[in-house]
This record gives sequence, C-alpha cells and structure tokens, in this order.
Amino acid sequence: MIALCGSGCVPDLETVGVERPVPGSPESERPRPGPSGPPRALGGIVHTYQRYDPKNFPSPTAPPPDVASAALEHMLEFGSMRHLTDEELARAVPLDPSMFPRLGPSLDQLTALLEERKRKLLATYETEAAREAAARAYAEQAAAAAPPDKLRGLFDKLRREEQIADLERLWFHLHSDESPFARQLVQIIERLGEKYQVEELASKYEFTGRTPMSVAKALEVKEELETIDRLLEQLRRAAETAQLAIIDMESLAEFADAGELENLNRLREQVEDYLREQARAQGLEFTRQGYSLSPRAMRLFQRKLLQEIFSELEAARSGRHTGPVIGEGAVEIERTKEYEFGDSATHMDVVQTVVNAAARRAEGRRGSARFSVEDITIHRTRNNPKCATMVLMDMSGSMRYDGQYINVKRMALALDGLIRSEYPGDFLGFVEMATFARPRRASEVPALMPKPVSIHAPVVRLKADMSDPEISELRVPQHFTNIQHALSLARRVLSVQDTPNRQVILITDGLPTAHFEGSMLYLLYPPDPATESATMREAMLCRREGITINIFLLPNWGQTSEDVQFAQKIAEATAGRVFFTGGRDLDRFVVWDYVKQRRRIIG
Repeated sequence: MIALCGSGCVPDLETVGVERPVPGSPESERPRPGPSGPPRALGGIVHTYQRYDPKNFPSPTAPPPDVASAALEHMLEFGSMRHLTDEELARAVPLDPSMFPRLGPSLDQLTALLEERKRKLLATYETEAAREAAARAYAEQAAAAAPPDKLRGLFDKLRREEQIADLERLWFHLHSDESPFARQLVQIIERLGEKYQVEELASKYEFTGRTPMSVAKALEVKEELETIDRLLEQLRRAAETAQLAIIDMESLAEFADAGELENLNRLREQVEDYLREQARAQGLEFTRQGYSLSPRAMRLFQRKLLQEIFSELEAARSGRHTGPVIGEGAVEIERTKEYEFGDSATHMDVVQTVVNAAARRAEGRRGSARFSVEDITIHRTRNNPKCATMVLMDMSGSMRYDGQYINVKRMALALDGLIRSEYPGDFLGFVEMATFARPRRASEVPALMPKPVSIHAPVVRLKADMSDPEISELRVPQHFTNIQHALSLARRVLSVQDTPNRQVILITDGLPTAHFEGSMLYLLYPPDPATESATMREAMLCRREGITINIFLLPNWGQTSEDVQFAQKIAEATAGRVFFTGGRDLDRFVVWDYVKQRRRIIG
C-alpha cells in the first residue's frame, strides 16, 4: 500500500526496503506497462502516518462542546445579564485538545522552557543566608522599638510569639497611628512578614546551589518561582482542556520569546473561532458587544440539568405518570369496557367494535353486518390532573455564603425545564424573597443575586411604615428574610389556579427576620417570636385554601435547632414536609420530589 506523503512528494523506495533495478540488468530491460496498461502492483511498501494515533483520533461524530451551559453557569454565579466576550467564553468551555494538532507541541515547548528556568534557579541559590538575615532584621527592629510603659509587657510577649495577627491587633489598639511606636510597630510587622516569606521559600523549594541571597533577592526569587508554578499549572490545564484563555499571557511574556507567544496567540484565535461557531449553533446570540443568552440556549441548559439529575436516579425511575385514575379524563389507556349509557363516543374502540360486530353477525349470514349497542367497546380513560406550584427563593444576605444562591437558581431552572417538557399543563411561578417578596419570570432567575448586607450590628430592631410616601423600598435594608410576605404573594397567585393540587416550595436557610403588620414593616434580628407568629398565621391561611408548603432547608454556618423546629412546625401545619439537603444536591431533591408527587396525584 502506498500513502502519499505530501504534495509532489515521491516516496523513496530504498527507505522502505524495495530494491531498485540496476541499469543494464535484465530487470531494467524488462518491458513495463504503458499509461494505458494495467497499474503496476507495488506490494510490500508500507507508510506510517506521523503523529497519527488511531486510539485517540477525534471522532467526526463527537458531540460539540457544551457552550450554552458554560455561559449559563457563568451567569448563575455572577448574576449579570451583560454580554459575554470571546475570551470569557473560551475560559469557561473545556474542549478536546486533539481537535487542535499544533496545540500539544506548542504547550510542551513552553512547559520545558519554564521547567528549565525553575531548575536553574534552584541549582544556583541557597537560602540559609537569607533566613539568617531576615531573622536578624526582625530582631533588631523589635529591639529598637520603644513601646509605652503600660504596653511593654504585652509587646515583649508578642515579640517572642512572632504572630503577625497579634501585632496588628496591638497596632489597632493604639489611640494614634501617627505615634512613634505605631510607626515602629508597622516596621516590625513588615520585617516579620519578610521573615515568614523567606522561611516559606526555604521549606517549599529544594535549593541545591551555593550562591547566597539577600532578603530582597530571596523575595524576588520566591515571586518568580511562584509565577512559574502558576504558569505551569495553567499550561497543564490548557493541555487537558484546550482552554488557552486561562493562561496569563502577560506573565508568560517574561519567560518566552515573541515567536512562541505569537504562535500561542494564533492557536488561541483558532480556539475562539471554533467556540464562536459553536455558540451560534447552540443559541447564543452574537452582537457587537459579545454574546447574549437566547431562549434556545436556556432550553439547552435546562435539558442538560434534567439529564444530569435523572442520570443519577435511573434505577428508581419507572416512567412518566404511572398508575391510572379511572374517570372522565382525556387520556385513553389500553383497558376497555362495554358501552354504558352516557359514555362519550369519542373514546370508542373502533377496531374492537368492528370485530365484535363481525363475530356476532357474520356466522351463517350474508351481507353487511349491523352494529348494536352490545358490539360497542369503550376505552377506559384516566384523569391528567394539573398542579400549581410557587417556588420561593431566598435571596437574603446569608445566601451568599458558600454560593447557596447558585444552587437555588439552578434548581429553579431545572424545575422550569421539567414542567415545560414533561408536564406542560402545570403552572409554575417564582418569587424572589428577601426583605420584600417580588414575583419573577423564569427568564429573570439567572440574574437574581443575594442582597448585600448593609447593617452589621449584632442586634437590629427597625420598623418602617411602607404607606408613608416619603419611604421607598430602596431606602429600606434589603438583606432580611421575609417569609410571611413571600407566602402571602404565593397564596394570592395560587388561589386563582383552577386545580386543587397547589403547593409552595420554600427554599431558605433559616428563620424569618422580617414581617408585615398591616403597612408596618418590622426588621428584627436575631429572629423574634413576633416574626415567627406572623409567618405562622400566613402559613395557616395557605392551609385553609388547600395549599401545601414543602420546605427545603439549606445548611448555614449559623443554623440552630430553632431553625429546624420552625421549618417542621410550618410543614406540619400545612401537611407538607421538610427536606434537609446540601446545597449542591438541591436541584435533584426538588425535581425528583416534584416528579414523585405528580405520580402520587395521578396514581
């Protein structure tokens, strides 16, 4: 087999083990086929493709990278609906490096360059002299200090313990930062910080050289080695995911020459062009400012969320809407019955009816068969009940901790995608819950963010008359949790839905800290019994109208048994349940519970 090795490239037969005929020999004078004759068979010629790996060769049918989900995750974390740039998109989307053959050699060359520079530094210097100099500078600076007599004992103790945090607290304890001792204390903290950094350098890296370093040189070498380590990690990640946007090109320019950087920038542009093409295909709208999310991209993200959720629940999933409810419904099932007066003719099993008529009247008779009431067979039907759900999403200040708000928004989008695809007749609404409750559309959910904390006092007792035209919502602290107002808004929305199956999904991390009494708004922290009582009264109104409240209690660093007891009290009063779940599993708990409850309603 011959494989062409390039344009105009002729394989050298001697290099592949085929002997050339010697001029003048019988073989050279043997007649050869002309252009019109049969092709000459050149058996035994083998050509190996360079850099071809049949195991890791990218498949032409491989799915494209998920650009839409990466863009949505970016928006869920930062809450900004601004346009995304090509660089931000390339930073967020992992790719298959085998799609870019020149990427591997370029990154390998840069990695070898950085590793060689690191080896040279470690083989040149030693750190013992720098450690001694840093310790001596700290001791001399501390000995020269002149603290006030009342602080002499404390200062001597802190100087021996060598804790920067303690020395900083002593500095804040001084009445004036312009005093001589305050200036000396700042210098002492700086010398101690340098001593710590030099000791960290000596313990983190293994130096084998003999050239001594000063303290300033040791700090310079430490910064350079840390930069090299950071760039090596970025290059390693880029080699695995083709995310060239994560490489700090400005820092890399200090070690690589212009030609290598230019080659890497060309590869970076190639990656961005590929992502730009995939972004358009997946519904990201391209404008002059960058990319913006379209409804199509939102649907793709929701579909991926549902696939992730149900992929882990495959063993427990048995299908959609199992178990019929017999009655006057619109959905026909396989079971049939004989016709009864009042049955709808639209549910008649035509095939079975014709068979019955033919079986009863065709025996021994000629001519067409006539139908009677006894021949008619009717499909049994089942009801397909409608559910109405309101999701109350806590966006108070505490939801910022550990990124809880991201999990809440991801759950909301997953539930919206489930209902749109599986239960299109159901109603789903969203409420943003903080000091005030506001209804939100599904398209607004990605932009929601926890309210910034504006009051840091340990005890807050505030009230505001919201009927006063001089007071606006913008002037009121926004970071409190008003479950009562959110339940009231959800109850008014659900009360007009034409279904008895109504529920509230309350997602929060603790007790309420705000409530209304008429037009008067109360902001009370720590949580007050008055707020709990007002919230319970609203929960009982929901129960009176047949609304169930299911609570998903998220973990919080300040959560106590009182939070759990209050959640259980609300759930018991409304025939609901309380779920205790980690934030990252919230979407799976809510979506799977919704599916299970729909099956319970239908079956």
